[in-house]
Amino acid sequence: MDTVKLRTDIEHATECLYQNRGQDGLEAVRNLLPQFQEMIQAIYAGADSARALEFLEVLKTLIENYQAQDMLGMADFYFPIIEQVLDEHGLPIELKYLAVVESALNPVALSRVGACGLWQFMLPTGKSYGLEINSLVDERRDPLKATEAACKYFKDMYAIYGDWNLVLASYNCGPGNVNKAIRRSGGKTDFWDIFPYLPKETRSYVPLFIAANYVMNYYCEHNICPMQTSLPLATDTVMVNNALHLQQVSDLLQVDIETLRALNPQYKRDIVPGNTRPSVLKLPAAETYAFIDKEDTVYTHRIEELLANCISANNSNGSLPSGATREKITHVVLSGENLYTIANRYGVTAKDIRKWNGLGSNRVAKGKRLRLYVDNGGVAFASAAKTPVKSTATTTKKSASVATKQIASANKDFVSYKVKSGDSLYSISKKYPGVTASSLQKVNGLSSPDIRPGQVLKIPVG
Repeated sequence: MDTVKLRTDIEHATECLYQNRGQDGLEAVRNLLPQFQEMIQAIYAGADSARALEFLEVLKTLIENYQAQDMLGMADFYFPIIEQVLDEHGLPIELKYLAVVESALNPVALSRVGACGLWQFMLPTGKSYGLEINSLVDERRDPLKATEAACKYFKDMYAIYGDWNLVLASYNCGPGNVNKAIRRSGGKTDFWDIFPYLPKETRSYVPLFIAANYVMNYYCEHNICPMQTSLPLATDTVMVNNALHLQQVSDLLQVDIETLRALNPQYKRDIVPGNTRPSVLKLPAAETYAFIDKEDTVYTHRIEELLANCISANNSNGSLPSGATREKITHVVLSGENLYTIANRYGVTAKDIRKWNGLGSNRVAKGKRLRLYVDNGGVAFASAAKTPVKSTATTTKKSASVATKQIASANKDFVSYKVKSGDSLYSISKKYPGVTASSLQKVNGLSSPDIRPGQVLKIPVG
């Protein structure tokens, strides 16, 4: 193998990683793996030391450029959660490294085809394993519940194949493709025997899992030091029985809103829908008693501003199954959006959007108006006067734009936000009430919606 060329390829790939990390970044890593596939297989089977050392040197370059420091830091927070669930299900603890492969331990990671969360569940699969997914809540982003779902999948697949390598392969490409590869191999049931008949990406998947195991266990040998996570390692949960906005908690408990979002990534719009069913709120352990002590005050704090239009809804749209609680809305496509990002925002599938709008493909132009039937998890968004439920993204966009201008003109206040891996103007705007992607672009004088990790943006706040 030409290791010089391989290093050149790695340098090119890592540049792509810097520009586009997260799931897409992982795909870039996977594209590299076939180039040293033989080395990985050789190590897995007990290779001679010379070839192993050659591979490990290449791997060192790879993991250093993939920001292993960040993943190691996040592992301190997420691995104890994952390990506990794996242990309760009697599954190998090593399966926790699959979350590294899938999402780089980013609970809000979203792939370009709509897979989401630590374990990168597609929406139909997530729902089939009991995860709640709508416009308010996405339990694919809940580390605990998503891990529970992943464990159920692992057990289902192991009952079929009885081999962990095949379970991993099925997690990537589905059992249908694994079964097809087994048939084409003449009925063989070893991963390396069916290797040539698997999809290209899956051929790299198990070796990538092996590489992740190595990285997360032997980083010290390569002088890689974990970056300390900013998340509190000691946390506790409280049950919420009313509608609650994370900003209410942040204000009264003096907990940074970004910390609350990181601890509760399943709440996509910062709203905990406790008014429809008891909901879990995770807090730093030191703040749980403060919340209990101030609970009544928290629920009423800035309620008219943050939750005045959030009401229980029991209406069903006539075009939907009986009992469905949906709002018919209109979404105007923004720059940089596609059907998958829009579908993820509202908790529907790209297939649903195509069906509702008579679309023949996933391509959609900026400015196009899309008709959507959105499940808000039993919550409707109406005016404070409780007018009939009519919600349009067009109206919301206009209102948010006006609010942003009012805030900026009245207070002239801004906060700074450092762009992280996987961020977009749209995802950043969702973190701040009254802020839109277009207003962020305008305030920061951006000629396009493209942003890069490390870039500092101005966010207008009240």
